[in-house]
Amino acid sequence: MLLYIHGFNSSNRSEKAVQTAQYIQRNYPDLSFYQPQLPSDVDEAMALLTQITEKALADNQPLRFIGSSLGGYFSSYLAEKYGGKAVLVNPAVNPYDLFEEFLGPQYNPYTDEHYQVLPKDRNAVAQYDTHVIYHPDRFLVLLQTGDEVLDYRLALQKYHCCELYIEPNGDHSFVGYEQQLDKICRFLQLP
Repeated sequence: MLLYIHGFNSSNRSEKAVQTAQYIQRNYPDLSFYQPQLPSDVDEAMALLTQITEKALADNQPLRFIGSSLGGYFSSYLAEKYGGKAVLVNPAVNPYDLFEEFLGPQYNPYTDEHYQVLPKDRNAVAQYDTHVIYHPDRFLVLLQTGDEVLDYRLALQKYHCCELYIEPNGDHSFVGYEQQLDKICRFLQLP
């Protein structure tokens, strides 16, 4: 099983999500691949991700995750809790510390959804934090130093013991992501 997890105010139709889906379809057509549109509510999003993960576990499928930004944060939690391997792309490290700037009305341009980020959402996100990475061998972390949304040095500090791939410049979307898909799939040990 491979679960692609998009970031905050993003979508399963984002460029990285679509590139990943197309690559998997071309190269691993028999792989159980999930790319859900996450609900804007944090607990509902994690409930959906947990349901997919637990079903794969029940079916004795190896667990694999690709997470971008907030999806990387969620992927860390799932890989630490359930096992499996995870590739994190410009992952959020402490997203709850950024909540003040996102409080209030939000708009997701991919889904055309209008919703509110409330103070309670900060605590909801914080409960999925992996303060310590106990299984560094489970993670490949892709970072670009030009990320304009998240400070890549926070991820470098948190995931220093994991396999890291750091490129200069770039941006939060991870410029050239599609060229990393071979490396990603090798790390995930796709069949």
